Amino acid sequence: MIKTEKWIPYLFLLPALLIIALFRIYPAFSGLAESLYATSFAAGGAKEFVGLRNFQDVFSDPVAVQSIWVTLRFNLIVNPLQVVLALLIALLVNQAVRGVGFFRSIYLLPIAISLNVSAIVWGLALSQTGLFNGLLRSVGLAPQPFLASTDQALWSIIMLASWVGVPYWALFLLAGLQGISPELYEAAEIDGANGWRRFSEITFPLIRRVLVFVLVADTVANFLLFVPVLILTKGGPQLSTNTLMFEAYRRGFVYGDFGTSSAMISVLLLATLAVVAVEFWLLRSSD
Repeated sequence: MIKTEKWIPYLFLLPALLIIALFRIYPAFSGLAESLYATSFAAGGAKEFVGLRNFQDVFSDPVAVQSIWVTLRFNLIVNPLQVVLALLIALLVNQAVRGVGFFRSIYLLPIAISLNVSAIVWGLALSQTGLFNGLLRSVGLAPQPFLASTDQALWSIIMLASWVGVPYWALFLLAGLQGISPELYEAAEIDGANGWRRFSEITFPLIRRVLVFVLVADTVANFLLFVPVLILTKGGPQLSTNTLMFEAYRRGFVYGDFGTSSAMISVLLLATLAVVAVEFWLLRSSD
Protein backbone atom coordinates (compact mmCIF):
# COMPACT_ATOMS: atom_id res chain seq x y z
CA MET A 1 0.00 0.00 0.00
CA ILE A 2 2.85 2.39 0.84
CA LYS A 3 4.54 1.71 -2.51
CA THR A 4 1.27 2.43 -4.34
CA GLU A 5 0.76 5.74 -2.53
CA LYS A 6 4.30 6.78 -3.47
CA TRP A 7 3.34 6.84 -7.15
CA ILE A 8 0.07 8.77 -6.71
CA PRO A 9 1.67 12.25 -6.92
CA TYR A 10 3.40 11.25 -10.16
CA LEU A 11 0.07 10.17 -11.65
CA PHE A 12 -1.31 13.66 -11.00
CA LEU A 13 1.80 15.17 -12.58
CA LEU A 14 1.65 12.87 -15.61
CA PRO A 15 -0.65 15.03 -17.79
CA ALA A 16 1.54 18.11 -17.25
CA LEU A 17 4.71 16.11 -17.91
CA LEU A 18 3.25 14.73 -21.15
CA ILE A 19 2.34 18.24 -22.32
CA ILE A 20 5.85 19.50 -21.51
CA ALA A 21 7.41 16.53 -23.30
CA LEU A 22 5.19 16.98 -26.37
CA PHE A 23 5.33 20.76 -26.75
CA ARG A 24 8.71 21.62 -25.18
CA ILE A 25 11.19 18.75 -25.07
CA TYR A 26 10.31 17.10 -28.38
CA PRO A 27 10.44 20.38 -30.40
CA ALA A 28 13.81 21.18 -28.82
CA PHE A 29 15.35 17.88 -29.91
CA SER A 30 13.56 18.07 -33.26
CA GLY A 31 15.04 21.53 -33.88
CA LEU A 32 18.50 20.29 -32.90
CA ALA A 33 18.16 17.41 -35.38
CA GLU A 34 16.93 19.82 -38.09
CA SER A 35 20.01 21.98 -37.60
CA LEU A 36 22.18 19.13 -38.91
CA TYR A 37 20.44 19.12 -42.31
CA ALA A 38 20.13 21.47 -45.28
CA THR A 39 16.84 21.58 -47.17
CA SER A 40 16.92 21.94 -50.95
CA PHE A 41 13.65 23.33 -52.28
CA ALA A 42 14.95 22.98 -55.83
CA ALA A 43 14.97 19.21 -55.23
CA GLY A 44 11.44 19.14 -53.88
CA GLY A 45 12.35 19.75 -50.24
CA ALA A 46 14.96 17.00 -50.04
CA LYS A 47 17.20 17.09 -46.97
CA GLU A 48 20.94 16.66 -47.00
CA PHE A 49 22.96 15.87 -43.89
CA VAL A 50 25.57 18.61 -43.44
CA GLY A 51 26.63 18.05 -39.83
CA LEU A 52 27.80 21.19 -38.08
CA ARG A 53 27.99 23.30 -41.25
CA ASN A 54 24.88 25.27 -40.30
CA PHE A 55 26.49 26.22 -36.98
CA GLN A 56 29.63 27.29 -38.84
CA ASP A 57 27.45 29.46 -41.07
CA VAL A 58 25.87 31.08 -38.01
CA PHE A 59 29.19 32.13 -36.49
CA SER A 60 30.72 33.18 -39.82
CA ASP A 61 27.76 35.28 -40.96
CA PRO A 62 28.17 38.95 -39.85
CA VAL A 63 24.39 39.45 -39.61
CA ALA A 64 23.96 36.38 -37.41
CA VAL A 65 26.92 37.36 -35.20
CA GLN A 66 25.48 40.85 -34.78
CA SER A 67 22.11 39.37 -33.82
CA ILE A 68 23.86 37.37 -31.07
CA TRP A 69 25.45 40.54 -29.68
CA VAL A 70 22.14 42.40 -29.87
CA THR A 71 20.45 39.57 -27.95
CA LEU A 72 23.14 39.55 -25.25
CA ARG A 73 23.10 43.33 -24.92
CA PHE A 74 19.33 43.40 -24.71
CA ASN A 75 19.24 40.75 -21.98
CA LEU A 76 22.11 42.22 -19.97
CA ILE A 77 20.03 45.40 -19.66
CA VAL A 78 16.44 44.22 -19.52
CA ASN A 79 16.72 41.27 -17.12
CA PRO A 80 18.25 43.04 -14.08
CA LEU A 81 16.17 46.14 -14.86
CA GLN A 82 12.89 44.23 -14.78
CA VAL A 83 13.73 42.20 -11.68
CA VAL A 84 14.87 45.26 -9.68
CA LEU A 85 11.84 47.33 -10.68
CA ALA A 86 9.51 44.38 -9.98
CA LEU A 87 11.03 43.94 -6.53
CA LEU A 88 10.69 47.66 -5.75
CA ILE A 89 7.04 47.66 -6.81
CA ALA A 90 6.36 44.50 -4.82
CA LEU A 91 7.93 46.06 -1.72
CA LEU A 92 5.84 49.19 -2.27
CA VAL A 93 2.47 47.49 -2.70
CA ASN A 94 3.22 45.18 0.23
CA GLN A 95 3.11 48.17 2.58
CA ALA A 96 -0.02 48.76 4.64
CA VAL A 97 -0.45 52.38 3.57
CA ARG A 98 -3.46 54.36 2.44
CA GLY A 99 -4.37 53.93 -1.22
CA VAL A 100 -2.20 50.86 -1.79
CA GLY A 101 -5.23 48.79 -2.83
CA PHE A 102 -5.96 51.19 -5.69
CA PHE A 103 -2.31 51.13 -6.79
CA ARG A 104 -2.34 47.32 -6.76
CA SER A 105 -5.19 47.41 -9.28
CA ILE A 106 -3.55 50.05 -11.49
CA TYR A 107 -0.08 48.54 -11.79
CA LEU A 108 -1.50 45.19 -12.96
CA LEU A 109 -3.33 46.71 -15.94
CA PRO A 110 -0.49 46.06 -18.47
CA ILE A 111 -0.80 42.33 -17.75
CA ALA A 112 -4.43 42.38 -18.88
CA ILE A 113 -3.43 43.65 -22.33
CA SER A 114 -1.97 41.20 -24.85
CA LEU A 115 1.61 41.76 -25.98
CA ASN A 116 0.44 42.29 -29.57
CA VAL A 117 -1.89 45.11 -28.57
CA SER A 118 0.72 46.63 -26.27
CA ALA A 119 3.26 46.64 -29.11
CA ILE A 120 0.82 48.40 -31.45
CA VAL A 121 -0.09 51.01 -28.83
CA TRP A 122 3.57 51.65 -27.99
CA GLY A 123 4.35 51.94 -31.69
CA LEU A 124 1.77 54.71 -32.00
CA ALA A 125 2.99 56.41 -28.81
CA LEU A 126 6.62 56.36 -30.01
CA SER A 127 5.89 57.67 -33.51
CA GLN A 128 6.87 61.17 -34.62
CA THR A 129 3.35 62.43 -33.90
CA GLY A 130 2.78 60.15 -30.92
CA LEU A 131 2.26 60.73 -27.22
CA PHE A 132 5.91 60.83 -26.15
CA ASN A 133 6.99 63.34 -28.77
CA GLY A 134 3.88 65.37 -27.98
CA LEU A 135 4.98 65.56 -24.35
CA LEU A 136 8.51 66.53 -25.38
CA ARG A 137 7.18 69.32 -27.60
CA SER A 138 4.95 70.59 -24.80
CA VAL A 139 7.99 71.23 -22.59
CA GLY A 140 10.06 72.75 -25.38
CA LEU A 141 12.23 69.73 -26.20
CA ALA A 142 12.97 68.41 -29.67
CA PRO A 143 11.09 65.29 -30.80
CA GLN A 144 13.00 62.03 -30.80
CA PRO A 145 13.12 59.33 -33.51
CA PHE A 146 12.77 56.46 -31.00
CA LEU A 147 12.04 53.37 -33.15
CA ALA A 148 13.65 54.99 -36.21
CA SER A 149 16.97 55.54 -34.44
CA THR A 150 19.77 52.98 -34.22
CA ASP A 151 20.62 54.33 -30.76
CA GLN A 152 17.08 54.46 -29.36
CA ALA A 153 15.23 51.57 -31.01
CA LEU A 154 16.57 48.85 -28.70
CA TRP A 155 15.85 51.01 -25.65
CA SER A 156 12.31 51.46 -26.93
CA ILE A 157 11.90 47.68 -27.09
CA ILE A 158 13.32 47.45 -23.56
CA MET A 159 10.72 49.97 -22.34
CA LEU A 160 7.90 47.99 -23.94
CA ALA A 161 9.16 44.67 -22.57
CA SER A 162 9.45 46.21 -19.09
CA TRP A 163 5.99 47.78 -19.31
CA VAL A 164 4.54 44.27 -19.61
CA GLY A 165 7.13 42.28 -17.66
CA VAL A 166 7.69 44.35 -14.53
CA PRO A 167 4.12 44.16 -13.11
CA TYR A 168 3.89 40.48 -14.06
CA TRP A 169 7.02 39.51 -12.13
CA ALA A 170 6.11 41.88 -9.29
CA LEU A 171 3.00 39.76 -8.75
CA PHE A 172 5.14 36.69 -7.96
CA LEU A 173 7.45 38.66 -5.69
CA LEU A 174 4.47 40.16 -3.87
CA ALA A 175 3.19 36.65 -3.18
CA GLY A 176 6.59 35.77 -1.72
CA LEU A 177 6.63 38.90 0.45
CA GLN A 178 3.16 38.21 1.81
CA GLY A 179 4.32 34.76 2.88
CA ILE A 180 6.76 36.28 5.37
CA SER A 181 5.43 36.44 8.93
CA PRO A 182 5.00 40.04 10.22
CA GLU A 183 6.26 38.83 13.61
CA LEU A 184 9.77 38.59 12.18
CA TYR A 185 9.75 42.28 11.28
CA GLU A 186 8.28 43.20 14.65
CA ALA A 187 11.05 41.32 16.44
CA ALA A 188 13.66 43.00 14.23
CA GLU A 189 12.25 46.45 15.04
CA ILE A 190 12.40 45.68 18.74
CA ASP A 191 16.06 44.73 18.29
CA GLY A 192 16.66 48.10 16.61
CA ALA A 193 17.20 46.85 13.04
CA ASN A 194 16.83 49.56 10.40
CA GLY A 195 15.06 49.15 7.06
CA TRP A 196 18.12 47.90 5.18
CA ARG A 197 18.95 45.26 7.82
CA ARG A 198 15.35 44.04 7.83
CA PHE A 199 15.50 43.67 4.04
CA SER A 200 18.95 42.04 3.89
CA GLU A 201 18.51 39.67 6.85
CA ILE A 202 14.80 38.83 6.65
CA THR A 203 13.19 39.78 3.35
CA PHE A 204 15.87 38.79 0.87
CA PRO A 205 16.71 35.36 2.38
CA LEU A 206 13.02 34.43 2.66
CA ILE A 207 12.13 35.39 -0.92
CA ARG A 208 15.31 33.92 -2.43
CA ARG A 209 13.46 30.98 -3.97
CA VAL A 210 10.81 33.22 -5.52
CA LEU A 211 13.51 35.59 -6.73
CA VAL A 212 15.39 32.75 -8.42
CA PHE A 213 12.21 31.65 -10.18
CA VAL A 214 11.44 35.21 -11.33
CA LEU A 215 14.98 35.82 -12.56
CA VAL A 216 15.14 32.53 -14.47
CA ALA A 217 11.67 32.85 -15.98
CA ASP A 218 12.32 36.48 -16.91
CA THR A 219 15.59 35.52 -18.59
CA VAL A 220 13.94 32.81 -20.67
CA ALA A 221 11.06 35.10 -21.67
CA ASN A 222 13.38 37.91 -22.77
CA PHE A 223 15.78 35.66 -24.68
CA LEU A 224 12.77 34.44 -26.68
CA LEU A 225 11.13 37.87 -27.06
CA PHE A 226 9.80 38.13 -30.60
CA VAL A 227 6.47 39.91 -31.01
CA PRO A 228 7.57 43.53 -30.30
CA VAL A 229 10.50 43.23 -32.72
CA LEU A 230 8.26 41.78 -35.44
CA ILE A 231 5.55 44.41 -35.04
CA LEU A 232 7.62 47.55 -34.34
CA THR A 233 11.05 47.31 -36.00
CA LYS A 234 11.43 44.04 -37.93
CA GLY A 235 15.03 43.97 -36.76
CA GLY A 236 15.83 47.53 -37.85
CA PRO A 237 16.90 50.18 -38.16
CA GLN A 238 20.19 48.86 -39.54
CA LEU A 239 19.80 45.59 -37.58
CA SER A 240 19.99 47.44 -34.24
CA THR A 241 17.08 45.38 -32.83
CA ASN A 242 17.72 42.23 -34.84
CA THR A 243 17.72 39.66 -32.02
CA LEU A 244 18.76 36.07 -32.63
CA MET A 245 15.16 34.94 -32.21
CA PHE A 246 13.96 37.29 -34.94
CA GLU A 247 16.88 36.43 -37.24
CA ALA A 248 16.06 32.72 -36.83
CA TYR A 249 12.45 33.47 -37.80
CA ARG A 250 13.59 35.44 -40.85
CA ARG A 251 16.04 32.76 -42.00
CA GLY A 252 13.43 30.04 -41.69
CA PHE A 253 10.14 31.61 -42.74
CA VAL A 254 11.31 34.39 -45.08
CA TYR A 255 14.34 32.83 -46.77
CA GLY A 256 13.40 29.17 -46.28
CA ASP A 257 16.75 28.23 -44.71
CA PHE A 258 15.37 26.02 -41.97
CA GLY A 259 18.70 24.34 -41.25
CA THR A 260 20.46 27.59 -40.33
CA SER A 261 17.32 28.79 -38.56
CA SER A 262 17.29 25.66 -36.40
CA ALA A 263 21.00 26.10 -35.68
CA MET A 264 20.30 29.65 -34.48
CA ILE A 265 17.52 28.41 -32.21
CA SER A 266 19.89 25.77 -30.81
CA VAL A 267 22.53 28.43 -30.12
CA LEU A 268 19.86 30.58 -28.46
CA LEU A 269 18.75 27.65 -26.30
CA LEU A 270 22.31 26.88 -25.19
CA ALA A 271 22.96 30.56 -24.43
CA THR A 272 19.78 30.73 -22.36
CA LEU A 273 20.73 27.61 -20.40
CA ALA A 274 24.21 29.03 -19.75
CA VAL A 275 22.84 32.33 -18.42
CA VAL A 276 20.26 30.51 -16.29
CA ALA A 277 23.02 28.28 -14.84
CA VAL A 278 25.00 31.38 -13.86
CA GLU A 279 21.91 32.89 -12.23
CA PHE A 280 21.32 29.72 -10.21
CA TRP A 281 24.96 29.80 -9.11
CA LEU A 282 24.83 33.46 -8.07
CA LEU A 283 21.64 32.98 -6.05
CA ARG A 284 22.57 29.61 -4.59
CA SER A 285 21.97 29.01 -0.89
CA SER A 286 22.85 26.37 1.67
CA ASP A 287 19.47 24.67 1.25
